Amino acid sequence: MQAPAPFARLRVPFNDLGRAARQEHDAIAGVLARVARSGWYVLGEELRRFEAAFAAYVGVAHAVGVGNGTDAIELALRALRIGPGSDVVTVANAGMYATTAIRRTGARPVYADVAVPSMNLDVHALEAALTPSTAAVIVTHLYGRLADAEAIASVCAARGVPLVEDCAQAHGARRGGRMAGAFGTLACFSFYPTKNLGALGDAGAVLTGDGALAARLRALRQYGWGDKYEVREPGGVNSRLDEVQAAVLAHRLAALDARNARRRAIARRYATSLRHPAIAVPAAGGDDDVVHLYVVRCAQRDALRAHLAACGIGSDVHYPVPDHLQPAYPLSPPPRLPVTERLAREVLSLPCFPDLDDAEVDGVIDACHAWRAAA
Repeated sequence: MQAPAPFARLRVPFNDLGRAARQEHDAIAGVLARVARSGWYVLGEELRRFEAAFAAYVGVAHAVGVGNGTDAIELALRALRIGPGSDVVTVANAGMYATTAIRRTGARPVYADVAVPSMNLDVHALEAALTPSTAAVIVTHLYGRLADAEAIASVCAARGVPLVEDCAQAHGARRGGRMAGAFGTLACFSFYPTKNLGALGDAGAVLTGDGALAARLRALRQYGWGDKYEVREPGGVNSRLDEVQAAVLAHRLAALDARNARRRAIARRYATSLRHPAIAVPAAGGDDDVVHLYVVRCAQRDALRAHLAACGIGSDVHYPVPDHLQPAYPLSPPPRLPVTERLAREVLSLPCFPDLDDAEVDGVIDACHAWRAAA
C-alpha cells in the first residue's frame, strides 16, 4: 500500500522503552550499582523494601514478589489449594495468561463472555458460568481499565468463591478510593518491561490482605519451603523476584502516577480528536483507567493496520486469538462467546506510551483520518 504523501516520512513507534531508559539512565545506574555493591541478590532487603512500598501503594497488607505475572496467577491459585477437579472462571480475551496459569495447576478454565464497551468480564455472564465446581474467579482489568470489580466481588462473596484479580495491565487504576488489587482475595501483578510499572526483565507479585495466604505464597515461591530444604507446601516452584528488579521497581514506583497521568492525557487527545466513522474510539476514562493500551475497534481492522504501517505508524493487536480457540487446547464444542470473538476481529492498539509527544499523537490521529474504509 502506498503511504499518503503527508505521512510518508512520519515514524511513530508502537512503543519505545529506550526513551524512558535514556531519561533515567543515571538514576537506574545508581540503583544497579547499589545492588551490586550489596553482595545480596535474591530475597534480600531490596525485595522487602519494594514489597512493603507496593503493598502500601495498593492499600493491602501483604505483597509477595515472584518471578513473573503468569507465575503470580498460578501461585495465587495454588495458595487457594486449587488443582485438578476444580473449575476457574475467567475471560478468553486477555492473551492466554490466566488460562496458562489455570492449566498449570491442573484446574479447568471456564470462560465467561465480556461486555462492550469495557471489554471486561460481563457480570451477568459470570453469574451464568458459576457452578458448584467453581473454585475461583479470575477477573482481568484489561487494557488498564478496572472491570466492574465491586459487582464481581459481590457475586463471588455471595457464592463463597474467592476472587483473584489479574492486575497485570492496571497498576495504579483506582475507583472509589480503592486500587486495582484491593478488591479480591488475591491480586496478581506483572512487571514485564512494557507494563505501566515495568522492571528491566520479568518480574511479578501477588498481593493479599490475608496473612495466612501471604505466608503460603512466600513458601510456594521457593519450592514450598518452611525451613530451608524442608518442603511444607505442596506445589512449590522456583519463582523469586530478584534484588535488581525489586530495586528498579521501587525506584520507578515514585513516578507511576505521573506516567499514568500522561497516558490518560494521550487517551483524551485520541478520544476528543479521532473522528472516523469506521473507527470506534473508547470514551476517555477517569482514575479507573490507566490506559496500559489504547484500543480502538474497527470492522476492517487489518486494512486499517496496513494503512497505518504504510504511514509509519506502529500498532498491535491485543489479542487476535481468544483463549477458547487456541489450537493447542481444542475444545469440542467450544463455548459460545460471541462478544469475545467479535472483539478479536476488531481490536487494534494504537501508540500510547508516556514518552510519546503531542505531535506524534496528532500524527496518529491524522493518519487514521486519512484512511478510506471500504464501502
